[in-house]
Amino acid sequence: MEASSPTLIDIGVNLADKSFNNDREDVLSRAKQAGVNTLIITGTSVNGSEKALELANQYDDVCFATVGIHPHDAKQANAQSMDQLRSLAMDKKAVALGEMGLDFNRDFSPRPQQEKVFIQQLELACELKLPVFLHERDADQRMQAILKDYRDYLTNAVIHCFTGHKQALYNYLDLDLHIGLTGWICDERRGQHLLELIPSIPSNRLMVETDAPYLLPRTLSPKPKSRRNEPAFLPEVIKAIADCQHVGYQIIANQTRHVAESFFQLPTAH
Repeated sequence: MEASSPTLIDIGVNLADKSFNNDREDVLSRAKQAGVNTLIITGTSVNGSEKALELANQYDDVCFATVGIHPHDAKQANAQSMDQLRSLAMDKKAVALGEMGLDFNRDFSPRPQQEKVFIQQLELACELKLPVFLHERDADQRMQAILKDYRDYLTNAVIHCFTGHKQALYNYLDLDLHIGLTGWICDERRGQHLLELIPSIPSNRLMVETDAPYLLPRTLSPKPKSRRNEPAFLPEVIKAIADCQHVGYQIIANQTRHVAESFFQLPTAH
């Protein structure tokens, strides 16, 4: 199987999610068997970031973590939250700040609070010289307006799980942002427009992720009975990109790995 060589980096996996509590070791073993040799565990709150770092340190040979406050959790942030994130970011396994950003789709936190916490995290990233892992749903114009004020001071930024439209993509690329693609591109119901946009993403800006346990690729066959996504299924995303670009699987695997290694300042795989 072409995907068997250890060349893939999953830049966004929610490994601390309770759905992995009973078989986390097996999940990591299957990931390695599928060629996914590096996982970046997503932090979405102060407590969640602590758990992400604990796992990254526990599975030191394969895992790193981001630390941040997701817009859904922005309503929980308080005066101490940024100091807590600053402290967590000092951990050697912390490679980015986030998941941070804006979500005007579900609005689980009031928009003014989302923006406040987002800006606080951007300022922290500028201070710490760490890249940022961004979440955006139905908020691309406001996201871009805020990012413009900070982009010159950020080392790097990636729009994680990009699902937006053509103009949003072009505007993000104009801001010199990276783009993360998930199994959303494997969904013929809602991801078709993304396949048409993939050729517009420069190879040195593209990374891949599962966002597991969410976004199980619909092209996967057979599908797990649990319908839970996991890092071992990342090759489905690579295959979709390769098919769209009319190039070999290994080309996309190598390109996305090199980009992620550079973006997150990871040890180079051999």
